[in-house]
Amino acid sequence: MVSVKVGDTVPTGKFATVYYVPELADHSACGAPTKLSTDAWKGKKVVIFAVPGAFTPSCHSNHLPPYLAKYDELKAKGVDVVAVLSNNDPFVLSGWTRVQNVGDKIIALTDIDTAWSKALGLSVDLSGLGIGLGVRTTRYAIIINDLKVEYIGVEEDPTQVTVSGVDAVLAAL
Repeated sequence: MVSVKVGDTVPTGKFATVYYVPELADHSACGAPTKLSTDAWKGKKVVIFAVPGAFTPSCHSNHLPPYLAKYDELKAKGVDVVAVLSNNDPFVLSGWTRVQNVGDKIIALTDIDTAWSKALGLSVDLSGLGIGLGVRTTRYAIIINDLKVEYIGVEEDPTQVTVSGVDAVLAAL
C-alpha cells in the first residue's frame, strides 16, 4: 500500500549505480558500482521513474525510451536529476541503459533490496508469475524537490505506463 504522499519528505534511501563514462560505450567494460543516497538530492529537483525490471517488455519499450526522448523537456522545466530506479543489480542497469543509448542523461539506480520502494509502500511481489521476479519496485514516477514529494504517480497495473510516464510527469512539473 502506498505510504508516501505529496508534501512528504522522502525517507533516506541508499542506491547503487554505475555512472556512465565513455569507456563503457563499446560494452567491453562493466564499470565500477558506486553508492549514493537521497542526501545528494538536497536542494535539487529530481524525477525518478521506477520499473519492475530492466529488459522487461513495458520497461524496455514503453517507459525508459520516452523519458530519454523528452529529457531536454524535463531539463527545461528545471529538473536537475533524471533517474530510473529498479531492484536489478547495478551491472544489469548499466548494461540496459547502454543498450538504450542513455549515455549520461539518465542515472540508473539500484534500489538495494527494494528497501527505498518498500519504505514508500511502492514494492510489488511478482513471485506468482513463476519466472523468478520476486519482490520488485512497482511502476511509479515521483517528483522530488529538495527532498519533498511534489508528484507521485503509481500504476495500478504495473504492466502499463500512464501516470508514471514522462507525459504525466511533464504535466505535473
